[in-house]
Amino acid sequence: MPLIPSLRRQLSNFLKLTHKLQRLTQPYFLPLEETDGWQFLGLLVALIFCVGGVVLFLLTALMAAVHGVLPQLTDTYLGGVEGWLRTTWSSWWGVLFCGLFAAGCLSFFAIRRQLRRRRWLPWLLLGVIVFMLLAVNGINAGIGFIARDLTNALIGRDPETYGRNIWIYVICLIVALPIRTSQVFFAAKLGILWREWLSKSLVTDYMTDRAYYRINPNDEQVTDIDNPDQRISDDTKDFTAQTLAFTVSTFDAILAFSLNIFILWNISKSLTLVTFVYTLISSTILIISSRKLVKLNFNQSRYEADFRYGLVHVRDNAESIAFYRGEKQEQEETERRLGILVKNFNLLIIWETIIKVIQRSSFYGSYLIPYLILSGPILLGEMEYGEFSQAHLHLSQVEFALFFIVSNIDALARFSASIGRLAGFQTNVEETVRESRAARQAIPSGDGLVVRHATLATPQTDRVLIEDLSLSVSGNEHLLVVGPSGCGKTSLLRMVSGLWSPREGTVESPQPGELLFIPQKPYMTLGTLREQLCYPQPPDPALFSDDHLRSVLELVNLAALVQRYPDFNVKQDWPRLLSLGEQQRLAFARLLLNSPRYVVLDEATSAVDVKTERHLYNLLAERNIAFISVGHRPTLTAFHDNVLELDGSGSWRLIPAGDYGTSPA
Repeated sequence: MPLIPSLRRQLSNFLKLTHKLQRLTQPYFLPLEETDGWQFLGLLVALIFCVGGVVLFLLTALMAAVHGVLPQLTDTYLGGVEGWLRTTWSSWWGVLFCGLFAAGCLSFFAIRRQLRRRRWLPWLLLGVIVFMLLAVNGINAGIGFIARDLTNALIGRDPETYGRNIWIYVICLIVALPIRTSQVFFAAKLGILWREWLSKSLVTDYMTDRAYYRINPNDEQVTDIDNPDQRISDDTKDFTAQTLAFTVSTFDAILAFSLNIFILWNISKSLTLVTFVYTLISSTILIISSRKLVKLNFNQSRYEADFRYGLVHVRDNAESIAFYRGEKQEQEETERRLGILVKNFNLLIIWETIIKVIQRSSFYGSYLIPYLILSGPILLGEMEYGEFSQAHLHLSQVEFALFFIVSNIDALARFSASIGRLAGFQTNVEETVRESRAARQAIPSGDGLVVRHATLATPQTDRVLIEDLSLSVSGNEHLLVVGPSGCGKTSLLRMVSGLWSPREGTVESPQPGELLFIPQKPYMTLGTLREQLCYPQPPDPALFSDDHLRSVLELVNLAALVQRYPDFNVKQDWPRLLSLGEQQRLAFARLLLNSPRYVVLDEATSAVDVKTERHLYNLLAERNIAFISVGHRPTLTAFHDNVLELDGSGSWRLIPAGDYGTSPA
């Protein structure tokens, strides 16, 4: 039957989603490598036992204290609570509650080693939230009895009973308000702490071993990781907020169900059973109908991020677009992305409307149930109307718990999409880091830069650029790489810098920190002028004084920049403020401050004049820095010892710089 494979597929998808949720959630509360998912779930249950026991002990102590000071108050207004406590402690229920409390405490004690590194803090906050939920649900359960007595007092025209109960009702509301407000505060506090931890964890993995470069997020043909910025910022915010909201709501539903189901059962067993059956049927229909929402929400998150990225791209390249007068093309591309977003959102509207109709139908149908089931006993005089009012109130609490999935199905769909995007990003980054570390361990580090029989191919197309290359650069040697456009010059620099790995052969690189790469368009940080110059070193004035920075800028012919900005702590939009030539000279100042032993220059002087170019290369030679250059200017030959010529088909030749241009090709 086709239904069985469909159910199996849904179960498989649910288990995969649960595993992803565990990998994202558990590490903040328990180390993933030391505990499994069942221990995590068990500890959540143990937390309820601990909080429940604390509430029971506190309530018992409070009632004993109040009875000792004002016995008339407890006898008149709180006799039901006092009687329930006496019944509990005088029966096996008291032994059961104490046993569950002890089991919960022992569970946390047994796993205390895994709660180091401040992992006890989220459990403490979660315990406070559960405590408040239990207190509010206890008050709500008591309000059911107050509502019964109020209704009967109104029907019986009993002002004394009505006046007494209305004051108790007001006091319950006054007590419940700050508890519910504090619960919202602590939930938000736990959410921001969790988001901070998760974002830092993802950023750490993202920045480890150049994973941010290797996952190549903008190449949609190679990876499904789009918009990593959105996944780290928006998806982590949505994930932590939604996870906490569902966790708190689940605890709330469990507590509401537990406290109200017994009261409802004692009022009407038929009403309780019919409610169970009706809820089960409604939830099943809604869950089946909502499967489409998960994919639509997943796509909507991606299209929203793509649209925003297109607008950011226009902002970052505003000057170039203005020079080209490319507004029309950029507008068409932006509107194309917007059109995809709107098309998917229209589908989302349709399906969400369908789900809302089913939800509303379920809720409206549930309103009729108590009238259909309890009308007979009331009309026959077997039940007071106050009991009907109480049953209706407790039924609403039970339905809140049973209709939890029905009420939140659209939010659950968005939550599932958020889990999928965030878990996919986390998995890809972790795999990239593992592959990078394995590749790095396979590449030896040495005192120089040595390439042995290396064959280099592009990672995407697998096109061979250089075949069986062998060369070495050590000491203060200087190598110039030349060849036609697209022959693999920059790819070679990626290989010697460790960004790409050779298909065959080995590359022996200098120790980390001893090699610096300067591209044609230097990287400009979002920071101060001091941070620009010291990057990637920390901008510590103790390491680089203002006089030191000023002298280096003068060395690279940027004295005018010092005059314009004498304060090195000034922040500006440096990529737009500085011309490309100034940026290239600033990159050389950065190079001199970092003092590496090896430098890789990818047309790093293409935007400066020949005289300035000669001056910058002389600065490197004076400091005995070995360098590999890529460039097209014939004047570059004078600054290098050897020339590596590539032809783009895999062939190459290595000749002395003095012979380049005179020897046959």
